[in-house]
Amino acid sequence: MSDAAAHKPNHPYHLVDPSPWPLVGSIAGGVFTIGMVFYMHGKAGFLVSVLPGIVLILLTMLGWWRDVVKEAEIDKAHSPVVQIGLRYGMALFIASEVMFFVAFFWAFFDASLFPKDAVGGVWPPQGVLVLDPLQIPLLNTLILLLSGCTVTWAHHALREGDRQNFIRGLALTILLGIIFTGFQAYEYAHAPFGFKDGIYSSTFYMATGFHGFHVLVGTLFLIVCLFRGFKGHFTPDHHFGFEAAAWYWHFVDVVWLFLFAWIYIWGSGPGPYYGA
Repeated sequence: MSDAAAHKPNHPYHLVDPSPWPLVGSIAGGVFTIGMVFYMHGKAGFLVSVLPGIVLILLTMLGWWRDVVKEAEIDKAHSPVVQIGLRYGMALFIASEVMFFVAFFWAFFDASLFPKDAVGGVWPPQGVLVLDPLQIPLLNTLILLLSGCTVTWAHHALREGDRQNFIRGLALTILLGIIFTGFQAYEYAHAPFGFKDGIYSSTFYMATGFHGFHVLVGTLFLIVCLFRGFKGHFTPDHHFGFEAAAWYWHFVDVVWLFLFAWIYIWGSGPGPYYGA
């Protein structure tokens, strides 16, 4: 019996090799969080406080995703049983992300449904000039909804073995994600209030800012899938890497609908609107 045959597992499960990425990823998250705190309080510049955490996070993503791709494409470790486990894992991860945003919505509703005397007993607080939800926010809503259609188009094309339309749909989704991020950056640059200008601005930036971060991560996720698609990695019956990215992107879409409905429209009240 050859060495390869002797070491071949006689079960359908994947025993993961030791990996440094969970430890590196946790350190990266801690460095990024601490850096953001120093940066937002004006204690340090962006290059010193925030950039090291971003670099570590990108390094973790690059190394970890490379190892997972190797497991799937070279080691052939993602058997049908393993893929079921991956699906459960992704579903639980998205559930944890839902609760992450619930915390921000909770803070927003506590401040808006029961406005304190410090903000004049009204919401939006007295003197706050809010953004018009029917301008850039509405446009971004349409962009994200369209991106949900294009990623679904890509998924169906892949399941039908149509790689050309899979690439087209995926590329369009990435482009729409980049456009969304650009509009949100423009909105932040021209917003009439800053992060530290009170409870309204704090809850607004925390909720929409973390959603924007998730859009960036989802866009990177899809870019990796696009490169893998060009290399022919996905097949109609073996493409969980892309499927997980599509799930994540739909989650981002749904969260934005809640943000648009509650924070931009309902939470802004009757105005006055910035630029009106």
